[in-house]
Amino acid sequence: MEAAFKAINDVTRREILQFLMQGPQNAGQIAKQFDMTKPSISHHLDLLKQAQLIDAVKKGQFIHYSLNKKGFESIHQWFQGFAQHFEFPKPKIRL
Repeated sequence: MEAAFKAINDVTRREILQFLMQGPQNAGQIAKQFDMTKPSISHHLDLLKQAQLIDAVKKGQFIHYSLNKKGFESIHQWFQGFAQHFEFPKPKIRL
């Protein structure tokens, strides 16, 4: 889990994760969203893969990146361990 926290500590990697919420994207599509070199984007993607926050699947000549549910489940469970010690207001339902 240490790798996951290191990965999400960087604003660019958080933005990549948010972009991937739209669905799988290849490296070129991701790079277009940022003002940085493709090698820099590749480095960020590699750290996110190592942290098991994204998956990479080769389709033809492209690698498609997507969110990895298992990586986020472990972070979620860790935070849930803290959340059980607090009382949070129930969300109001708007009709």
